[in-house]
Amino acid sequence: MGYAQLVIGPAGSGKSTYCSTLYEHCETVQRTMHVVNLDPAAERFDYPVAMDIRELISLDDAMEELGLGPNGGLLYCMEHLEDNLDDWLTEELDNYADDDYLVFDCPGQIELFSHVPVLKNFVEHLKRKNFNVCAVYLLDSQFITDVTKFISGCMTSLAAMVQLEVPFVNILSKMDLVKNKKDLENYLNPEPLFLLGELNQRMAPKFEKLNKALMDLVDEYSMVSFVPLDLRKVSSIQYVLSQIDYCIQYGENADVKVKDFDEPDGGDD
Repeated sequence: MGYAQLVIGPAGSGKSTYCSTLYEHCETVQRTMHVVNLDPAAERFDYPVAMDIRELISLDDAMEELGLGPNGGLLYCMEHLEDNLDDWLTEELDNYADDDYLVFDCPGQIELFSHVPVLKNFVEHLKRKNFNVCAVYLLDSQFITDVTKFISGCMTSLAAMVQLEVPFVNILSKMDLVKNKKDLENYLNPEPLFLLGELNQRMAPKFEKLNKALMDLVDEYSMVSFVPLDLRKVSSIQYVLSQIDYCIQYGENADVKVKDFDEPDGGDD
């Protein structure tokens, strides 16, 4: 049984920084973790790249050879990855043991995890390869400055949940940059009536029924909640990692490993 995190979220939400910090943390606690780059446009990394989509296809090559723009080129690269799941990806995954832990650093195009089936098929392939998969959705805490932006983030996360159909952990990233953390408390454990009142104040009266429907969706299904992540604090990193490990059942079937020590050779006095 392998384990995998699929790190997704809008561009600039801190996905690569999250991956590099998670890798450093695991190095410190002597835990093995491999980070995989799935962004064909990436140029530099702050972590050792275990697998790299650019070995299959890069954005620059797609744009140059096909005359595509950045967005169209990236979608083409990801669809090319989808076409090579049984070849390139399977061959790469065969290099890892059954209990290895992989973290996939994904591009930031929202359509990749909201309605285009590329990542959904990618996840299904990982499942067929006996991986437990958790999606980790990052949303920049600087983005949550008012209720309308919060609802927008919730709906994007919910769309990804419906599309990918895997356990989900939603993270508010860049908490170290938030000056007044009390401003975010209403969004970490949101009260529907508070959010509805805020929405109705900020939007025209004709949207009141829509606002109530959105609040009912968030409230009744209780599917969207966010965990704050401050990368300066080890306790915050540990808490987020424990939430993800629980979702993918990491360590539940681990055997206790006892290190054998060679007994010193007995000598005659």
